[in-house]
Order: sequence, then structure tokens, then C-alpha cells
Amino acid sequence: MALKKDKQKVLGEVFDDARIKTFLDIQPYGDMNADFHMLEKAYRGMNVENFETFVKFFQEDGRDINATNEAGQTLFQIVSAHRLGDEYAEVLKKAGAQ
Repeated sequence: MALKKDKQKVLGEVFDDARIKTFLDIQPYGDMNADFHMLEKAYRGMNVENFETFVKFFQEDGRDINATNEAGQTLFQIVSAHRLGDEYAEVLKKAGAQ
């Protein structure tokens, strides 16, 4: 007799608004731009729907959607070059990113 799995595999964590807002508290390392760091962490840790919600909260908090990394790149510029970054880039673009 084969055992049946009792749970399906979870492929992406779904965050509620409170969990999404915790990304606004992430602190950067050293002299890294705090706004860029938050955006990058959210991009790397969220599915596109959660990221879109985060960007809304990010802007409501008065953060800079065009913050740059040490190389002078915005997250939009970086994500636009990623093979699977199109949906994330579109979210950033709608928010005014360049």
C-alpha cells in the first residue's frame, strides 16, 4: 500500500499586508542605499503580486522608487535585464521607475 501525501507542495509564499510591510523595516549593509536595498530584497523574496503590493506601500512611505545601488543602477534597470524579470519591471515602470 502506497502512502498518500497529505499536503501539496507550496511553490510560492503568499504574504499578507502585514508581512509585506515588514520589508520596509529591512536595514541595509554598510553604506548601501536603504531604499534600493528594500526594493531588491522585496524583488528577490516575493512573487510579482506581493511585490506589486510592496511597491504601493513603499511609495506610500515616501521611499524612492529610483534609488540606486553602488554602481548607480536602479532596480528597474537591473530587473529589465533579467530573463524572467518582465513582470517585475512592469510593476516598477507603472510606479514611475526609470
